[in-house]
Amino acid sequence: QVQLVESGGGLVQAGGSLRLSCAASGRTFSTYGMAWFRQAPGKERDFVSGISWTGDSTYYADSVKGRFTISRDNAKNTVYLQMNSLKPEDTAVYYCAANRWGVGSRASVSNYAYWGQGTQVTVSS
Repeated sequence: QVQLVESGGGLVQAGGSLRLSCAASGRTFSTYGMAWFRQAPGKERDFVSGISWTGDSTYYADSVKGRFTISRDNAKNTVYLQMNSLKPEDTAVYYCAANRWGVGSRASVSNYAYWGQGTQVTVSS
């Protein structure tokens, strides 16, 4: 069982930066693949970025490549999402998710057994 708690969201101007954190409980965190998803009002929950259990493999949606960076610290049971050059279209609730396969390449919501409560990111123009 893994419990996830996101933090770091907020209001930022276009071009600014935020760093999201996802703190996990549970001794098996280091074996889980982790990902960030986001959901804007009236839209589906979309894959943003994923990372393998070792941290060696990372994956990004085309819309955030070159601007966002995912990382993890297994000693701290935490995964991060550094978001730079933010755009108004990045506005959404951001969710942290964990999968049992240890990979970060799975972009479908159905592959993730554990979810955080979400953190709001709002980018003003």
